[in-house]
Amino acid sequence: MSKFQKLLFTAFIVVLAVLVYAEATKKHPLSWFPSYSKFDKTPLGTYVFHDLLSNKLGDRFIEVNRPPFEVLKDSTLAGTYFFLNNFIEFDPAEVEDLLEWTHKGNTVFIASESIPQKLSDTLSLKTSSDYLLDNIGSEPLLNFTNKNLNAEEAYRLKKEFPVIYFKEIDTLDQRVLGLSQIYNDTLKITNPKINFIEAPFGDGKIFIHLQPQIFSNYGLLTENNHELSEKALSYIPEHDKLIWDNYYKTGKKINISPLKAILTNKYLKWAYYLVLIGVVLFVLFEGKRKQRNIPIVTPLKNKTFEYTQTISGMYLDKKQHHKIALKQINLFTEFVRTRLRLPKEKVDRRFIKTVAARSGNTLEDTTAIFTLIEKIQYQNDQLTTQSDLEQLFKTISQFKQKTDGQS
Repeated sequence: MSKFQKLLFTAFIVVLAVLVYAEATKKHPLSWFPSYSKFDKTPLGTYVFHDLLSNKLGDRFIEVNRPPFEVLKDSTLAGTYFFLNNFIEFDPAEVEDLLEWTHKGNTVFIASESIPQKLSDTLSLKTSSDYLLDNIGSEPLLNFTNKNLNAEEAYRLKKEFPVIYFKEIDTLDQRVLGLSQIYNDTLKITNPKINFIEAPFGDGKIFIHLQPQIFSNYGLLTENNHELSEKALSYIPEHDKLIWDNYYKTGKKINISPLKAILTNKYLKWAYYLVLIGVVLFVLFEGKRKQRNIPIVTPLKNKTFEYTQTISGMYLDKKQHHKIALKQINLFTEFVRTRLRLPKEKVDRRFIKTVAARSGNTLEDTTAIFTLIEKIQYQNDQLTTQSDLEQLFKTISQFKQKTDGQS
């Protein structure tokens, strides 16, 4: 390796190290992805909420990573099953299991922007999205109906979140616990929409809250909005075990590596290892062969431009302006023939109109160029001046530029 190559290699390594350091130390943008995962410290993660609940409840805090239909096979399990995510999508059989478990005297608490269809049909619920015709914003404004929980000024989430509400509920059995609307320059709820209900089912209860953001890191750590989650959770039976669902989480960690299917099967795993060993052996032994040097063949240089400059210089030195002008006229005629597909048989008004139409030039400009050409063609060497030659070159250049759409 030559000294120059070593310098290049060192410079490459230094530049690469600087780029890696810059990439590793740059500040990442804040993610508003609605993960609701206990591991995420992003605004819509639940790291803070999970930590507070687990510390406060101690042994009464139970985490499950399996779907409800598996969890509820344990007949001894009792308490409050807590679901928190931006959307919850139980299958119909799972809803039946949850309702049967609730009927025995247990509690289900769902904080989500959407409700499973089967559950909505069973509880006679319909939801919709709130919006303002004169405002594209959708900052939620929340409060409670209970006079002991109702705040004098509603709680405002100062971030654009969907404001979902119950359009229909079973007013005979179900109880309205919370209200919401989109913030519209006042902290008073003037157009209340139901967003938190209690639905009795058998000996148990189902609580549904349509603003899950109040339980997120953002909801708990901004202003006094932590009171929203505290007051909502006050409806859960005090001494119940709380079963925290980790399964229905948008941001849960999933192993999506293609190698998972291979490495979990012992036959495929050993086949994969043998392929890797074979590749390593091939590189060690076959990679030692050196390729024969390929000679560098320098391509021939294009001397056309230099040749043209030399010839034109000779003409200019001898002041043969007329001959140079005729050369330019011939090249222009060839341009009209090949580019505009118009053979020059007779230059009349009809021919000039066709050239103007196909080239995109005006009829006046096209007429002027052919008039100038005709004038020069009938001159001799003494009459054609350098000024005439320059005018011809400028006129032809402008004509070609307009034909190519450059001006």
